Amino acid sequence: MLETVSKGFKSARNLLSGQAELSEKNTDEALREVRLSLLEADVEFSVVKGFLARVKERTLGMEVATSAKGRGGKKLKVSPADHFIRVCHDELEALMGPVDSDIRLPTPIASIMMVGLQGTGKTTTTGKLAMYLKKKGKRPLLVAADIARPAAVEQLRVLGKQVDVPVYNEPGLSPPELCRNAKQKAKEHRADVIIFDTAGRLSIDDALMDELGEIKSIAQPDNIFLVVDAMMGQDSVRTAVEFDNKLTIDGFIMTKLDGDARGGAALSIKEITGRPIKFLGMGEKLDALEEFRPQGLASRILGMGDVVGLVKDFEEHIDQDKAEKDAERMLQGKFTLQDFLDQMRQIKKMGSFSSILEKIPGMGDMMPEGQKVDEGEFTKFEAMVLSMTPE
Repeated sequence: MLETVSKGFKSARNLLSGQAELSEKNTDEALREVRLSLLEADVEFSVVKGFLARVKERTLGMEVATSAKGRGGKKLKVSPADHFIRVCHDELEALMGPVDSDIRLPTPIASIMMVGLQGTGKTTTTGKLAMYLKKKGKRPLLVAADIARPAAVEQLRVLGKQVDVPVYNEPGLSPPELCRNAKQKAKEHRADVIIFDTAGRLSIDDALMDELGEIKSIAQPDNIFLVVDAMMGQDSVRTAVEFDNKLTIDGFIMTKLDGDARGGAALSIKEITGRPIKFLGMGEKLDALEEFRPQGLASRILGMGDVVGLVKDFEEHIDQDKAEKDAERMLQGKFTLQDFLDQMRQIKKMGSFSSILEKIPGMGDMMPEGQKVDEGEFTKFEAMVLSMTPE
């Protein structure tokens, strides 16, 4: 994820390492590396231009201290490269932030309208959001209002069954009629949040926007979230502007950031539209939806890891009692292949191994450029262990 963006900052840091001071010349050279990677990652040109200008102004305008005090009063050396990366981190965080993962949930029944183009993962994200809200103690009802795409209704029913959430759809009714009936159905199911899964198209057209506009006026949703495919780059930003102009959206949910996304959308969309990124879709599993933290993503882009995100993943997916017992067994020299297999399975619940490594500080620099973790190798380990008897 975000490898294209990261490599420019990595090159800039390497270029500045060993430099005694930050001059206009070496700063321009470092910024050139950053500019190339940002443009390659499909970040919108005006966003790149503004970001680089702010970084240069702050880098050359700040006094570079050669040392700083760490924990316990220990004196640490601070290089010009460290100052440059710190400025980049602050500006990246400001570009994507501030943190805003709030969802308006008025009582007795709140509503969320999910919109987006076809193929962005909107229906899957609707299921993920239902699971997220359920963990928060809410009782969602999913409304299958996408009758244009074949099997979209059935897909939502399957997702609803997986997260144990009711799904409402009546054959023969139009999407606006389905949404009109949703409040009554929510009362019948004792639901307190309605999530409308609306139709998408391959591109924006008048028929789609008219239908969504009608649903908005009928359902009067408390929140409108646009699901954006991070792999679309600048196209997703243009789509976001169109949807915002027609519907006035409340925020974005970015999907497919765990794949080969270049990251351009994540860095451009907030700056261009002024609307916040609410959540990130980080995998196919229904629990793979995380609140967007600009600081964490900025740190990962710069190869600094994301310890807070890693701890959150650990707390959510790892059995702490079992982890402590495993650690105790290891100290006693009793770690078996079955223990190894159990740990692999627990770690896999946290997401792909690549995404976990990105969150560990320093691991980004240790991975060779273009090198990826072969997730299939862990399936082979599992097959080997399971092919044997315990003895």
